[in-house]
Amino acid sequence: MNVPLASKAYPSRSNVASEQQQSKRDKATIDDAKNSSKNKNLNRSVDESVLGIILGGGAGTRLYPLTKKRAKPAVPLGANYRLIDIPVSNCLNSNISKIYVLTQFNSASLNRHLSRAYGNNIGGYKNEGFVEVLAAQQSPDNPNWFQGTADAVRQYLWLFEEHNVMEFLILAGDHLYRMDYEKFIQAHRETDSDITVAALPMDEKRATAFGLMKIDEEGRIVEFAEKPKGEQLKAMMVDTTILGLDDVRAKEMPYIASMGIYVISKNVMLQLLREQFPGANDFGSEVIPGATNIGMRVQAYLYDGYWEDIGTIEAFYNANLGITKKPIPDFSFYDRSAPIYTQPRHLPPSKVLDADVTDSVIGEGCVIKNCKIHHSVVGLRSCISEGAIIEDSLLMGADYYETEADKKLLGEKGGIPIGIGKNCHIRRAIIDKNARIGDNVKIINVDNVQEAARETDGYFIKSGIVTVVKDALLPSGTVI
Repeated sequence: MNVPLASKAYPSRSNVASEQQQSKRDKATIDDAKNSSKNKNLNRSVDESVLGIILGGGAGTRLYPLTKKRAKPAVPLGANYRLIDIPVSNCLNSNISKIYVLTQFNSASLNRHLSRAYGNNIGGYKNEGFVEVLAAQQSPDNPNWFQGTADAVRQYLWLFEEHNVMEFLILAGDHLYRMDYEKFIQAHRETDSDITVAALPMDEKRATAFGLMKIDEEGRIVEFAEKPKGEQLKAMMVDTTILGLDDVRAKEMPYIASMGIYVISKNVMLQLLREQFPGANDFGSEVIPGATNIGMRVQAYLYDGYWEDIGTIEAFYNANLGITKKPIPDFSFYDRSAPIYTQPRHLPPSKVLDADVTDSVIGEGCVIKNCKIHHSVVGLRSCISEGAIIEDSLLMGADYYETEADKKLLGEKGGIPIGIGKNCHIRRAIIDKNARIGDNVKIINVDNVQEAARETDGYFIKSGIVTVVKDALLPSGTVI
């Protein structure tokens, strides 16, 4: 049946106008709600809204023999500390108190250290802080070890997602640096990013050893290249003033490298690891580049300070001796505004008797007799006998003291006490904990050997640095 045109229900102009106004008001209300929610999120304290996840790393084969009896993050550092103290302290100083440490190799000493150092003084009745170790384990869903950084996080996603947080902060357990993660997280929120990657400015010489990133004019990452060389390296040059470097430094440092430190929004992490890349094992080479490719907002955040990846014996040796540098050390443990915490051991002060000590750092509870120590780091409970010469070396010390009765008994059996014997000469070496080094031992790499594996004799040589294995015994008169 035909209806006359006049009777069709067309809205009047005044109705249209009022509906449009209503629609604008609704949209404005929604936008206000969004903005207010965003502002609320921007200002939400990191203490309650961020979960720290520290990755303990693999077997640490490049740091062997230091990783023979311990996980990489448990390797001693700077006379009194262990590597894990660095990221945990950075978290605590940045008000992040919910921290998990993921590990799967030799984790006994790491567990012991973390429980003694952080077990009682983070949590509380109102404060729900913790530092907890999560070891790789079999489950009905996954019978495998951690296959990589992303896989390690994926295997524990069921636990992480229970926390009412906005972001996950992913950290490495073997880096030496001091960083305020609060600013890092704030930048992530202000740019409304899905992922933010901490980036280190680099000159051309160092750049070839790192995974590099290319950014657009807003600091958004558009391309990745793993250890590029030649023309491929040149193509990765960026204007680092975009991230806040001044013109002079930007010219010196035209590359940015990923530090392996990420802030990832919680929902983004769940989506990436479960739906988008369920088979990806690694963040740096698979998940982060993959997120860029599918159009997620992956932002670079400039960190312009001292940072060292302690992945090799040489890097570890240099980082430790760097704290003795004059007039300003590479890394300082003396910063009161952001201290590095560790296990309280209640050791006596170190005792130095008629010794000549220059440009060195001495840990707690050492007994140093009439000897010479130059440009060295001497770890806690070290005992160094008369006439010894220690140069350019790192002594890790001991886990316990031997009593005078123990030493007497050892002497009667022809044994050697823990520590450095009389008239020893040690140069460019790392002496791991509880080593028993007899009298007149020379560890000076006489033949300038660069690489040697002499585990049965108690030592290795890597990059010309002699490393004496933990609990090793070097009889009197040994020459290396």
